[in-house]
Amino acid sequence: MLLTSRRLRAALLAAASVSLVGAVLPPPAPLGIGDPLFPYLGNPGYDVLSYDIALTYSGDNSKPLDAVTKIEARATDDLDRLNLDFAHGTVRSVEVNGAPAAFSTAGEDLVVTPARKVQEGRRAHLTVRHTSNPLGNTADGGWVRTGDGLAMANQADAAHRVFPCNDHPSDKAYFTFRVTAPKDRTVVANGLPAAPRRAKGRSAAANTTTWTYRTRHPMATELAQVSIGKSAVLHRTGPHGLPVRDVVPAADVKVLEPWLKKTPEHLRWMEERVGRYPFETYGVLVADASTGFALETQTLSLFERSLFTHTGYPRWYVDSIMVHELAHQWFGNSVSPRSWSDLWLNEGHATWYEALYADGHRPLERRMKDAYSRSDAWRSAGGPPAAPKQAEPGRKISIFRPVVYDGSALVLYALRQEIGAAAFEEVERRWVSEHRDSVAATEDFVKLASDVSGRDLSGFFQQWLYAKKTPPMPGRPEWRSAAVASAGKG
Repeated sequence: MLLTSRRLRAALLAAASVSLVGAVLPPPAPLGIGDPLFPYLGNPGYDVLSYDIALTYSGDNSKPLDAVTKIEARATDDLDRLNLDFAHGTVRSVEVNGAPAAFSTAGEDLVVTPARKVQEGRRAHLTVRHTSNPLGNTADGGWVRTGDGLAMANQADAAHRVFPCNDHPSDKAYFTFRVTAPKDRTVVANGLPAAPRRAKGRSAAANTTTWTYRTRHPMATELAQVSIGKSAVLHRTGPHGLPVRDVVPAADVKVLEPWLKKTPEHLRWMEERVGRYPFETYGVLVADASTGFALETQTLSLFERSLFTHTGYPRWYVDSIMVHELAHQWFGNSVSPRSWSDLWLNEGHATWYEALYADGHRPLERRMKDAYSRSDAWRSAGGPPAAPKQAEPGRKISIFRPVVYDGSALVLYALRQEIGAAAFEEVERRWVSEHRDSVAATEDFVKLASDVSGRDLSGFFQQWLYAKKTPPMPGRPEWRSAAVASAGKG
C-alpha cells in the first residue's frame, strides 16, 4: 500500500505516540496484593464482578481444553495495564472492551495492555482465549484427573492453573460455566444449571452437549468446581426445600447411597447451630481419584471415592468429615478470609463442628485436651494459628498444617470456656450472618467476640492466636502441653 505524504506524517506521529507510551510503562512484572503467605497472589487496581468461563473437553483428560474466559471488572485505579493470575495454559488472544490488547507473561501473571487506558470507576470487559492444561504438577492443584474425566481442586492458590483470574479469596465474584463435552459425559459445576444444549448435525461437534451453570452468590476463585465424567447426578431435598444434588461415578450409586442420603440431616444439624444454609444448592462430588484430601468447593464438596469405600474408616469418622466440608460452606465460603493468614477461621471452625458432630464417638473434651498437649509443638512447626509460616518451597498446600485444624479449633474451645456457651453460640451465628457473601479478617472476629461478650478480648486473642506458646486453658488449669510435661519429668 502506498501512503500519501499527509498519511505518512500521521502514521509517524501515531508511531511516536505509541513509542512514548511504551517508554513510560515499566517492563511487565508480576504483581500481588501483598498477602503474607502468597505475596504475588491477586492483583491490585480492579475488582472482579463476574467470570464467564467456557471450556471444551475432548474426552481425553491428558489433552488441554480449549477455553474462553470473560471477566467483567471495575477499575479501582486508572489502569494502563491489568495483571491477571494465569500460569498453566497458552494464551491465544486478549481483548479489553472489545478491542485487541497486547499481552505478555511475567512470573505467574498474564500482563494485559489495553489499547486505551481503563479509567478509575469504569468497567473493563476482558476476553481471554486460551487453553487449560490438566497435565503438570498436580501437587500444585488445579485440574484433578479422575478415572473418567476431570474435577477441580484449586485450593490454596491454584485456580490460575485452570483459568485467568484474580486468584485471591478477597476478590469474590459471580461465576458462569459453559462446558462442552462428549455426550456420554455429564458436567456439573458450582451453582444451578440451565437446560443442557445438545449439538445437532453430522459433524464431530454433533456428538457433544453444552452444560451451563451459574452461581447466585459471589465465590472465591479457589472454590470453583467443574466435574466432567461418566457420572450419575442424584437429587433429593434438604431443609426448607433446598435442592441437594450429588455427583458420583455411575457405577457406584448403590454403594454410595447410604452415605449420600445423610446430607439432608447434616444440613439440619448445622442449621440448628449456626443458622440457615447460605447458598442455592448443596451436594457431594465423589471423584475416582487419589488426592489425599477433601475440599469444600462452593455448593459441591469434593471427596475421594475411597473415603466411602475403604473398610478401615469408622462410620462416625466418615460422617464427621462430611460435616467438616459442609461447615466450610458457612466458614470459608460464604464468609471468606481476607488474607490466607486468616485460614484458621476457615479450618478451625470446620474442625470445631466436625469434632462437635463426632462428640458421641470421640469426646470433644478428650480431643481438645489432646490438641492442647500438642499445641506448642504445632505452633513451633507451623507458626501460631493467625500468623502461620509460609508454605514449604514447592509445596504450596503445606500451609494446611495441624495448627490450622485442631490447633485452631482449640482456640474456639478456649473462647467458649472464656465467655460461656451462650455467648459463644451468639458469636458463631452473628459471624456468618453479618459477613455473609463477603470477606472478613481475624480482627473482625476479635471485635465481634468482644462486642458479644461485653468486654475487650484483644488480650485473650493476642495470646491464643499469635503467641509462640499456648496460653493456659480457661477453666482447665491442669492441662499441660507435651513440652511442659516432659520438661517437668526431666
